[in-house]
Amino acid sequence: MSNKLHNYVRTYRKRASLTQGELAFLLGSRNGAKISRIERRSRLPNLRTAFACEVVFGVPAHQVFVGFFDEVESATTTRAKLLGEKLRVEAASRARDRKLQTLEGITRRRLA
Repeated sequence: MSNKLHNYVRTYRKRASLTQGELAFLLGSRNGAKISRIERRSRLPNLRTAFACEVVFGVPAHQVFVGFFDEVESATTTRAKLLGEKLRVEAASRARDRKLQTLEGITRRRLA
């Protein structure tokens, strides 16, 4: 995650010449305080806010909130590896094999 910001809301907002209040309005908030908190990382965006940012900025939400996405992706990948290890000791079955295939896909995407 080296040089990545946790989120790029401020960057995209400035690029669009929007004030915090104007962006808040577009996102359905009463004032810019929510935007300020998100930009300062003192508040996580909810799903509605993340999707609204995607609509406003024309950029996928995972790119607007890239640092947060990376944290979620890393934690999920770690849990996928742990679940895969747990499943490998179970008796072989079609269901187990499908689960392992899904989990391996998760870990492969992280490596790509």
